Amino acid sequence: MLEVRALASAYGRITAIADVNLRVAAGELVAIVGANGAGKTTLLRTISGVQPASAGAIGFDGQDLLRLTPRQRVKLGVVQVPEGRQVFGPLSVEDNLRLGAFARGRQSSLDEVLARFPALVAKRREAAGNLSGGQQQMLAIARALMAEPRLLLLDEPSMGLAPRLVAEIFAQIAALKALGTTILLVDQNARAALGIADRGYVLETGRIVLEGPAGELRRNPEVQQAYMGL
Repeated sequence: MLEVRALASAYGRITAIADVNLRVAAGELVAIVGANGAGKTTLLRTISGVQPASAGAIGFDGQDLLRLTPRQRVKLGVVQVPEGRQVFGPLSVEDNLRLGAFARGRQSSLDEVLARFPALVAKRREAAGNLSGGQQQMLAIARALMAEPRLLLLDEPSMGLAPRLVAEIFAQIAALKALGTTILLVDQNARAALGIADRGYVLETGRIVLEGPAGELRRNPEVQQAYMGL
């Protein structure tokens, strides 16, 4: 479904990612792990179009994404859950969800999406800014699901959450994968990300340095030492 070839992106003269190659098949959950500053967020932002590419190619189901605006990519079904959640704080949970489907032009049933996140059901009329960090992360994912994504880009969903909430968020992501959702996930929590992924990539200083089945990467001594504290 997604094929990234020799992709590069920079902030002025500073190269953030370079010569990145990766693929995501339909129905796969692919994890990209790496330290803070490795370029993970830049990579997702370049795929979604928020950050411009300086070289390379991005193919999505036969379409050249680099020719398309971010809005056009959303219409194709490339939907990103941004780092830091970025919910609309003054608006209600329900209004946040409805806005998630605005640019896509199609949407899932509001009640069906809420049913996947029971903690949000009783909060649907409350301002999103009043939610806890974990609830806001659930809302950010639910908002993306309203657009019926063909490819869901998840950027650091465990950031700033307590271990119990991290486990809950990753259980929700695994459940989405089981339903057939195609997911590209980036997270500093290598143990959790690789624990639910089919395949994985390790990104260091803007370049892919390792790739393979998620289980193999999780057992790799270099990955364990660098990213799991083992």
